[in-house]
Amino acid sequence: MYEIRLYTAGRTPKSERAVRDLKVLLEGDFEGQYILQVIDVMERPESAERDDVLATPLAIKVSPLPERRIIGDFTNKENVLKGLGIQRA
Repeated sequence: MYEIRLYTAGRTPKSERAVRDLKVLLEGDFEGQYILQVIDVMERPESAERDDVLATPLAIKVSPLPERRIIGDFTNKENVLKGLGIQRA
């Protein structure tokens, strides 16, 4: 089971697009195999501080270890999977 945190900043078009793109990507090949937690840094700055979030949107694969991070655009499926260290079965 993959645990992923997606940090966004407010309810902006960029943030909404990041959430949508990441969900579409994960549902395609990993349905039922992931937990996605969306965290708005404007509402929960303590979480962003704990995870050393410097920019958004930022996706962090928390588990399984090792932790991996990718920032920015989540439309290129192969780049996102590689960046997060997620492999298809």
